[in-house]
Amino acid sequence: MEIYSAKSKSHSQELNSINKKYNSVSFLRLISVLLFLGSLYFYIRDSKIIFLILAVVLFMSFVLLMRIHSKLLFKRKIKEALVKVNEEEISYLEKKSIPFENGIEFNDFQHPYAYDLDIFGEHSLFQNLNRTATFIGKKIMAKQLLMLSAAEEILNNQAAIKELSRKLDWRQEFMALAKITNDSQTSYEALLKWSKFPITRLPKWAIIASYVTPVLFFGTLVAYLFTTNSVFLSYLSYLFVANLIIFGKFHQRIQIEIANAENIDEIISQYSLILRKIEDETFHSTKLTALQQKLKFKDENASEHLKKLSGLFSNMDTVGNLVAASLFNGTFLFNLHVLKRLLDWKEKHATVLEEWLEVIGEFEMLNSLANFSYNNPEFVYPKLNADFKVDFSSLGHPLLNANTRVNNEVSFHPQSFMILTGSNMSGKSTFLRSLGVNMVLSAMGSVVCASSANVHPLPILVSMRLSDSLSDSESYFFAEIKRLKQIMDELEKNPAFVLLDEILRGTNSDDKRNGTIEVVKKVIAKKAIGAIATHDIEVCLTTNEYPDVLTNKCFEVEIVNDELNFDYKLRDGICKNKSATFLMKKMGVI
Repeated sequence: MEIYSAKSKSHSQELNSINKKYNSVSFLRLISVLLFLGSLYFYIRDSKIIFLILAVVLFMSFVLLMRIHSKLLFKRKIKEALVKVNEEEISYLEKKSIPFENGIEFNDFQHPYAYDLDIFGEHSLFQNLNRTATFIGKKIMAKQLLMLSAAEEILNNQAAIKELSRKLDWRQEFMALAKITNDSQTSYEALLKWSKFPITRLPKWAIIASYVTPVLFFGTLVAYLFTTNSVFLSYLSYLFVANLIIFGKFHQRIQIEIANAENIDEIISQYSLILRKIEDETFHSTKLTALQQKLKFKDENASEHLKKLSGLFSNMDTVGNLVAASLFNGTFLFNLHVLKRLLDWKEKHATVLEEWLEVIGEFEMLNSLANFSYNNPEFVYPKLNADFKVDFSSLGHPLLNANTRVNNEVSFHPQSFMILTGSNMSGKSTFLRSLGVNMVLSAMGSVVCASSANVHPLPILVSMRLSDSLSDSESYFFAEIKRLKQIMDELEKNPAFVLLDEILRGTNSDDKRNGTIEVVKKVIAKKAIGAIATHDIEVCLTTNEYPDVLTNKCFEVEIVNDELNFDYKLRDGICKNKSATFLMKKMGVI
């Protein structure tokens, strides 16, 4: 946390310095305008050349100050974002708040584990990991949390995350650029929609006219200036109107091309700066260099292509200003030329635009995981195996407070499936979620909350938290049966890592017991690895039939000084102590 505090202080000091310069330049800019107007006034009044020269110098000074002002404004935005990046990390590490988006919009109740393992929502895994700022970054982060990558891809991700975790300054500068982008799902989708909108080339006559009529207009203007013949003024007016008529024929087409593109030029410009940040950095890992290579296109970097696109959309803004549109298009068909260049750009680059934006998202996702690794140096990168072995030493839930978190040793071989017992509040559900969340992190290439880990990457199937679906008119029990059917269907295709927590709660004891035993038998027959938590001791006796596959583990509770004491340590065997009757007596329920 000290590094974030030091950086926050340093960036704040630099921000104060920038603000002073910014305010000084703003003041000088105002003075230069006032003096410029004063010089023009005295020149008009006295016709002295010195005032004209002074006016020209002041105008040039104003233009120079405008450019300095613009650069300082950008620097100020970056410094403000860097201060915020570090302040957010401090707030997060101090457990004051989680100032990051929770990704609730990506929640999928039908997904095999998203809802059960709290992948999205308040205090979710997504919210704790998320350091993305663009829509595509959030989208790719969510996608990565919901999928299982191939072993090679996981290893490539691990190497990329390791490399980025060492680049703290670069990561924070990248995050700052992403923060000031201020894009949204709407702007992102509008840009992609534009890129995929069918290209209809301008007719040849329009292209010819776009060059001929402006040339005629300016040629006539020059002729008038040299001859002062009023006939040329008439020709100028005819040509001006002719240009506007040509522009009018394509006005609707221009409006269609730039529909829903409000502020899109600024957003594309920021995308360009983010891509340049990637292009200018030296990377060594396979994943990062491959992503960087995607930004090379036709002997020019993607950032340059996007910079040109930003300029074209910026130029198109004039079409919305009646005076500017009339002047620019009446003289040299400005927007028709921009439309032609815009169509040319789309024809050459539209197929790779989405890929370039996905590179931004990939880097944001990897950046988030690198930040997670940097903040938790005690976490480890899992080793991968192809032997269907899953082992964790000192396994804990990565989102629990490190000072109070209890870690456990877990091995799923030689026995591959665990029957877990324990009284209420003893830690069974938290332990199952610890297993699930760390398996999700393993599948992403992230560090996991353990001192060592050896994992076979497997699909993750979970039935832990279901709810009645009133909109679908289905009960909790039917929803649970559907989830179990989903798990069995998936196991028909491939072995998986399965976590079940107190299944079949909606039926009577005998039915629940028998059903649970049959589920366990079928799951292990499909070569599943994982665990089931149950309160039914008879389910644990199934291990006698399958001693090579099933093992009994438990969490115990002790009564010390008339108080329940939970140590949350995983033990061998079947739970012996119970807490429900004691707790109800203590609270006066019975």
